[in-house]
Amino acid sequence: MQVEAGRVIVKVGCIGLGDIAQKAYLPVLTTLPDTELHLQTRSPQTLERVGATHRIPSEQLHADLDSLLAVGLDAAFVHAPTAVHPEIVTRLLEAGVATYVDKPLAYELADSERLVELAEERGVSLAVGFNRRYAPGYAQCAEHPRELIVLQKNRVGLPEDIRTMVLDDFIHVVDTLRFLVPGPVDDVTVRARVEDGLMHHVVLQLAGDGFTALGIMNRLSGSTEEILEVSGQDTKREVRNLAEVIDHKGQPSVRRRGDWVPVARQRGIEQVVLAFVDAVRAGKPLSARDALATHELCERIVRSVSEQAA
Repeated sequence: MQVEAGRVIVKVGCIGLGDIAQKAYLPVLTTLPDTELHLQTRSPQTLERVGATHRIPSEQLHADLDSLLAVGLDAAFVHAPTAVHPEIVTRLLEAGVATYVDKPLAYELADSERLVELAEERGVSLAVGFNRRYAPGYAQCAEHPRELIVLQKNRVGLPEDIRTMVLDDFIHVVDTLRFLVPGPVDDVTVRARVEDGLMHHVVLQLAGDGFTALGIMNRLSGSTEEILEVSGQDTKREVRNLAEVIDHKGQPSVRRRGDWVPVARQRGIEQVVLAFVDAVRAGKPLSARDALATHELCERIVRSVSEQAA
């Protein structure tokens, strides 16, 4: 970090400028005070267009990772395709750059384990973008009775390769269940439907003392939706598409996202970005060990479904 006119400036890199970066992260990153934002992508046209949209000086636009690292980054957000995460994250950690990675760390558990170990060996922060832990509708459910948790995240017409579907999408369901379960999990059950190597749906059940959690994803559901229900002690809270909260206790009470609440805040992205950058400023190391536990459970799901489909 550098000091300019008494202000501590954090140099932040954003690697990969696809939809998730442009729609969710850049609207937050470009408004952070006392930061110098650098962008990197291999597409010159995308780099020029996104840089112009956010009025980022040309000297802060980079066509390759070497150029980006040369500016002396303090932190980086990785939104490149999952397949290149191991290579990019390795270089960032070896350069001592605090790194935030859009989930997952990697497709293969061995790569995820290696990255977490490397971060610990180098004493460098590593965080994985499980933004739902910060989404207000979901975070508030952690204070609600949770004897039964049901989370559905469904899509239309998108059956997919088992590992890709689990690690790129269902991982959000897995991590949210892990976040919300009120105690240790002592039983894991997985069921799925696979045809011609493509997974149509998957159901995960986590159970422990006094609670059951179900995670469901149907890629042929006829609807793109995300619905969370937590219930217990004769109460229920329902969250629809991270925006609408319905409390059931006798009569339902509905709270909708305010007209002026940004989508990034509703989905927890603004909060997780601020938490990461604040930790970098404070010199507070962040560990990805708990995120690795989610990846380990995802690997268990992949293997279980693959065995069922064999």
